[in-house]
Amino acid sequence: MEPGEYLAVFSAGAYGFTMSSQYNARPRAAEVIVDGDRASLVRQRETYADLIALEI
Repeated sequence: MEPGEYLAVFSAGAYGFTMSSQYNARPRAAEVIVDGDRASLVRQRETYADLIALEI
């Protein structure tokens, strides 16, 4: 894979977003549902600002 390319994971079972984490300040990936020729953004990719938003 090269920077800027996309990767489609058709099934991750129990290891999808539910098991993702922000360990080492790594933002979680976006989630997109693809239905035929339609794609819908379900959850936006997190930013660093999202990671520190709840810090006190």
